[in-house]
Amino acid sequence: MTTVRLNSADPVSIDTDALIVGFRSGQDGPRATAGAESLDAAFGGKLGESLKAVAFSGKAGELAKLPTFGAIAAPLLVAVGLGESADAEGLRRAAGAAVRSLAGTARAALALPAGTPEEAEAVALGALLGAYSFSRYRTGEEQKAPVAELTVVSGESDAIGERAGVLADSVSLVRDLVNTPPSDLWPAKFAEIAEQEGGKAGLSVEVLDDKQLKDGGYGGLIGVGQGSANPPRLVRLSYSHPEATKRLAFVGKGITFDSGGLSLKPSAAMDWMKSDMGGAGAVFGAMIGIARLGLPVNAVGYLCLAENLPSGTAQRPSDVLHSYSGKTVEVLDTDAEGRLVLMDGIARAAEDQPDLIVDVATLTGAQIVSLGWRTAGVMANDDAVRELVVETATAAGEGAWGMPLPEELRKGLDSPIADIANLHPERWGSMLTAGIFLKEFVPDGVRWAHIDMAGPAYNKGEPHGYTPKGGTGAITRTLIGLAERHASI
Repeated sequence: MTTVRLNSADPVSIDTDALIVGFRSGQDGPRATAGAESLDAAFGGKLGESLKAVAFSGKAGELAKLPTFGAIAAPLLVAVGLGESADAEGLRRAAGAAVRSLAGTARAALALPAGTPEEAEAVALGALLGAYSFSRYRTGEEQKAPVAELTVVSGESDAIGERAGVLADSVSLVRDLVNTPPSDLWPAKFAEIAEQEGGKAGLSVEVLDDKQLKDGGYGGLIGVGQGSANPPRLVRLSYSHPEATKRLAFVGKGITFDSGGLSLKPSAAMDWMKSDMGGAGAVFGAMIGIARLGLPVNAVGYLCLAENLPSGTAQRPSDVLHSYSGKTVEVLDTDAEGRLVLMDGIARAAEDQPDLIVDVATLTGAQIVSLGWRTAGVMANDDAVRELVVETATAAGEGAWGMPLPEELRKGLDSPIADIANLHPERWGSMLTAGIFLKEFVPDGVRWAHIDMAGPAYNKGEPHGYTPKGGTGAITRTLIGLAERHASI
């Protein structure tokens, strides 16, 4: 496990294996940022020339490594570019990229701008997230362990590093779950992990099995999960604080593997569907973080867990489900299953009388078409709520963009035999119609937001900044941020 601490010592004297230094780009070449002013003198005024010699300019995300030959205590200098300026997210990304490049190094110190609590936390969090590694299933080769000890050069309190550690642990937990193959993470197993880890964090945990779900009228969860030998589960995580005045409810889509059911996906679209539980993962990670931070807010999290597989017992297109809310749903496409488990979770969450419900899901391919792989779509039944979620996500460094719920699209969900269909026959605006479908299960007067993060939950490309390949832990920090905002109201 990687640890982080803050240290106000001169970076040239810190005993570490590698010193990471931030540089800004400029007309005269790269310039060391605040916190590393003594470096140039230690290198005899030649540091800038050395960096220019290896084509390092200081642009954002750029990296260069130089041996120090005893000029400073650390034997290796890692220069990371910050561009002309860097906000908190820029610092997180720079720290993450630099630490990620040092896999196999035991200790590293970071001399990036960290003169304020916000900057110090950004550097610490980015470094911890960049140190993430998932090697559970690798055998027969030498593994480069992540950096074990991180030091942030800053005069701020170690409490900043402790908070960053909680956030990083929550995100890393989600990444681990998303990266775990479905053979080792089925609904009951996820529920078991939630009971164990939730209990350690001080959460109250309740698990409904398939018999209880059937008896309780959770038709969406039962319908989606009935094709699998691994039956569905609904996990309720609860956290309360004696000084709390607000209650939040988070609902996460937890399809531990999505084949599409009888509406089978093409094989090329199936290999990364272990990530289809990323919404439930984010809710779980956030609830753990909220409890560990001791936030003065009440929060409940629902993990809607099922495995969507084809079999002789699987639900069929044209089946009608009886949802927990009492509404009936005609299933036109079994691959539009996420909304079917969420409709039960949302209706159940409303019974907790929360001030706000937020559901999180890897819901539609249309989100990726519309917004790409790094930006989640945010929809809501209240404009102020939508703006709050987008603002909170942006502050956390998690890309999000507000989207509408056009009334005219509702007609496309009409069913001739049930209250509503689970799919609009036309694909146009399908991210929005999915949100419109979920809105139908939110009781009047309840504030609600929907986050579609189909792309951001899983990085199929190369690592970037503090984001690894594979599970990203997206939206976990946004949910914790929403709890922090409500705690301060």
